Amino acid sequence: MKSKSLNYLYIITIVFFGLGFFNIIFGWLGFICLILPFVLLYKDRKKTWCQGYCPRSSLFQNAFHGKSLIKKAAPSWLTKGRTKWFVLGYFCINLFILTMSTIMVSRGVRAPLERIRFLLLFQIPWNIPQILDFGSIPGWVVHLSFRVYSMMFTTTVIGLVLAGIFKPRTWCTICPVNTISDLALSKIKTKADIEIKRKGVV
Repeated sequence: MKSKSLNYLYIITIVFFGLGFFNIIFGWLGFICLILPFVLLYKDRKKTWCQGYCPRSSLFQNAFHGKSLIKKAAPSWLTKGRTKWFVLGYFCINLFILTMSTIMVSRGVRAPLERIRFLLLFQIPWNIPQILDFGSIPGWVVHLSFRVYSMMFTTTVIGLVLAGIFKPRTWCTICPVNTISDLALSKIKTKADIEIKRKGVV
């Protein structure tokens, strides 16, 4: 039986974005949501993160349970096929730009990004306050923090919009973490089937 405490995981998402207003360096915590799902996938051989531990999934569910406009599943063109691969492509491009731009900042080739961006291109027209001063921080660290924070901000906003229109966890169907997890599980199953057949022949 799922622990009732898991119903409050959405608080983690709220705290994450709140911490960004204290100091953007907390944006590095976003890497937990990028790494932990696959650690659990490798350990459990199932989508443990997606099925019960994702804080943003909890946010969507708690914020829009029974409140969505349509209250129906999103159309198949949105949740299957090309859309999933488009979102995964965006995710990969984002990680590539994040990595390369951080390297450029660390080498002094470009100035660090110090604004939140939506969908990589659209800069939010205001600065978020930085309540805590951690002293001198390398530019590339600040840049990477804003990049990760921006990526989390973008996907959370999109997820909230989809939750407000369709079922609360619509974003989960096209989330890159879910898509990559499905691919990994498919390969694991294929390898297991091959191993079973091989042993059967022997």
